[in-house]
Amino acid sequence: MRAVVFDIDGTLLDSVDLHAAAWVEAFAHFGIEAEARAVRSQIGKGGDELMPVFVPADRLARQGAEIEAYRSDLFKRAYLARVKPFPGVRALFERIRAEGLTPALASSGKRDEVEHYQEILGIADLVAVATSSDDAERSKPHPDIFAAVLEKLGNPPPDTVVVVGDTPYDAEAAGKAGLATVGVLCGGFPEADLSAAGCIAIYRDPQDLLDGFDASPLAPSPLPGPDRTPPA
Repeated sequence: MRAVVFDIDGTLLDSVDLHAAAWVEAFAHFGIEAEARAVRSQIGKGGDELMPVFVPADRLARQGAEIEAYRSDLFKRAYLARVKPFPGVRALFERIRAEGLTPALASSGKRDEVEHYQEILGIADLVAVATSSDDAERSKPHPDIFAAVLEKLGNPPPDTVVVVGDTPYDAEAAGKAGLATVGVLCGGFPEADLSAAGCIAIYRDPQDLLDGFDASPLAPSPLPGPDRTPPA
């Protein structure tokens, strides 16, 4: 093991419902009806992959950039202040650093959002590498963001890097880049969906992963231990 790459929204931050609400409100502003549950199921993708699910192609070509800009501004104005870290995030990053591993971030969010999130999480001093949608031509579930992370990490062998994410899109994108994914349930996606997408282990949240670190895929030398996959 050389590096651990984290998604942010739904993995480290309790923000999925807020992002979904912002998208629903933004779509409504442009006269587009979208159910909250349907939008929530798409959170984890970037706007380039999420909007085509709800916006007709011809309209997307005309107004896609405008809708995304409105949604981004709306989230910062009305929702960002309500975003909170999940328990155990900083302690988990400290443990990763103590084990000699490199912690990195790979988010479908914009660069300024990723920078602000590091401050909210209190991990800016612990993160070695951070990439965002600005570093990738296509967002998750395409592998571009993880290819960018690997490049910034110095292109280590893929089997020495593990991704931690909360959505099937994280696991799908990581798998296309040759990376294994540890799933967390705190983002709200069912365990079955994460397993089907290829997650090699599943934990409740960052604190649960920290508590079971020695027996997890993140440990340099995993110790024998009970299955840490939570019950369905």
